[in-house]
Amino acid sequence: MLFNMWPADYHMHTPLCRHATGWPTEYAARAVALGFKEIGFSDHSPMPQDDFDEWRMYFRNLDEYVASVRQAQKDHPQLTIKLALEVDYLPGQEEWIRKLAGLHPWDYFIGSVHYVSHSWAIDSPLQLAEWKKHDPYEVWSIYFDWLTRAAESGLFDIIGHADLPKKFRIYPDRDCTPLFEHFVKAAAKNNVAMELNTAGLRKDCREIYPNQAIVQLAQNHGVAITFGSDAHAPGEVGLNFTEAMQSARSAGYTSWRRFTARQAETVPL
Repeated sequence: MLFNMWPADYHMHTPLCRHATGWPTEYAARAVALGFKEIGFSDHSPMPQDDFDEWRMYFRNLDEYVASVRQAQKDHPQLTIKLALEVDYLPGQEEWIRKLAGLHPWDYFIGSVHYVSHSWAIDSPLQLAEWKKHDPYEVWSIYFDWLTRAAESGLFDIIGHADLPKKFRIYPDRDCTPLFEHFVKAAAKNNVAMELNTAGLRKDCREIYPNQAIVQLAQNHGVAITFGSDAHAPGEVGLNFTEAMQSARSAGYTSWRRFTARQAETVPL
């Protein structure tokens, strides 16, 4: 593989989120082997309550997380490594997100929606049965409403995996294009980037997050993009980036967005 042929992989996790393996220096070593020039770690941020769910770091581990990324930077000086968080957007937790933003010199925040209530994470296999209690269109509508609010909040630099409800192949029987358009317009208006996340190819939906229709809408409205493998193990770094780049290019994208100290820069694709 040619060095620097890849855009940065901005979505990676660590064991501190309690459902990933491998420390940042191991992910970085894999990225170097693949020819990446830049990566970023964006593990699941703490919630105000440590027992909120079982798949994010505890608040007491936040400094350890930062230290582990700093160690990877020291171990791999030939690789640019960014420090970030993937932060859940739930209405009412805006002040908590602002608090997190002030604790360390982050390079970017990925804003993600996993919940459509304060108790149901729609992508959790442990809560899959909850889908049977709800109309899929209702779930997708709430999800995209919260995603749009995340884009409008000013709290995030990137919106993560923008059609996550498709993970288990549960789709509405109504056209969701108006939901997609509302979100994309909000991202464009607020200059928030959208992630192309290849983890969907490893899930039941077998499709990049988000789908090509949303990628095309985003390009039509001038929304910038980033790329992420959503790696939860070193072997997943950069996985399916060829397909993600094809998705971007087929929609007309010619650049991606880099972040440093929460400042954006446009980079040719």
